Amino acid sequence: MKRRERHQTGSVVEIGGAYHVRYWCDGTKKDGAPGRVQRSVRLCDKDVQHYSCDCKAVRMLRDDAMRKINARQSSQQDLLVLDYWTEIYLPFAEKNLRASTLLGYTQIWSQHLGPHFGQVKMRDYTTGMASRFLTGLAEKYGRRTLNHIRSAASAIFSHALNLEYVGANPWHGAKALGKIREEASTPHYTLEEAENIVTALIDRPDAQLLFAFAFFMGLRPSEIVGLQWGDIDADYVHIRRACVRGHLDVCKTKESMAPLPIIQPIGGLLEMWRPKCPASASGWIFPSEKGEPSSPQNWQRRIIKPILKAKNIPWKGLYAGRRGAGTILVELTGNLVAAQELLRHKTMTTTALSYTKKTQSALANGMKLLEAAAQK
Repeated sequence: MKRRERHQTGSVVEIGGAYHVRYWCDGTKKDGAPGRVQRSVRLCDKDVQHYSCDCKAVRMLRDDAMRKINARQSSQQDLLVLDYWTEIYLPFAEKNLRASTLLGYTQIWSQHLGPHFGQVKMRDYTTGMASRFLTGLAEKYGRRTLNHIRSAASAIFSHALNLEYVGANPWHGAKALGKIREEASTPHYTLEEAENIVTALIDRPDAQLLFAFAFFMGLRPSEIVGLQWGDIDADYVHIRRACVRGHLDVCKTKESMAPLPIIQPIGGLLEMWRPKCPASASGWIFPSEKGEPSSPQNWQRRIIKPILKAKNIPWKGLYAGRRGAGTILVELTGNLVAAQELLRHKTMTTTALSYTKKTQSALANGMKLLEAAAQK
């Protein structure tokens, strides 16, 4: 049975020459377990008018503070997760989160969390509910997707915990129980496939350059459309910003903001496209018809995919170019350092796990090196 929040009068204590009112609320105990904990709110300094814990002036301040606390606890008790998302968390996220993070959270809410939470109240939601939800999703989605969903839900409740709308984050420790569906491998381009795409786009130097930035320089789609001509000098492309669905944003991490050396065919494609590029007030390399940063989704859907489909060339997406860049650098250099610096990952683990793919020649080349070493 659900416990009803009882009306509290509060108790006044003197601490350090000031009066505080103490009250009980749901929270996290010292051992980390959820439960009833005591909180206090400062009322006033001790002075001639406020001379004791039980004087009239202090009691009035206590009663006023407790009316507000009781009203807040009463309203929080009935607050739906849906209402918290709409009225409190989403406005916070729109002001404080990166555009790409906000986009991801809103998509996850629309597809998964919104239907799941339904009419559940914030204080009624439990870790068991979260674990059962993730366990059901594990039959359809892989670990990466489950982690994204869990991260978004945990962010909502962590925010609520800090504002004292809940006593604990039920997503802390929640996990899928049992087997998780095997993660589908993410695609990447080989050098031959990338060259075939660049050749097929011969009549569109802008599309050639956009794809080349993904494959030969390992840029994220948001970084590509966020490029300005001022970011290009004789030897380097300087990654300074990202653009997500028309919203300018900082790069994903501080490591992502870095200069990358210009190689061919990037240099040649830049020379071909610059005199043909429509003028933009801000100097975007890939401006939209309105002179604003364009959308990578529009490039793929309206230009690149139709051309490649007509020539029977498969399209795996722009991110497959970034994965291909990391893979081919590891294949050519024999280590992860060059790939990590090109992809601008904070840790080499990310490069190894997500952006370097197995190639048919890797084992054969490695065995030849082992054979040569053994013969010596």
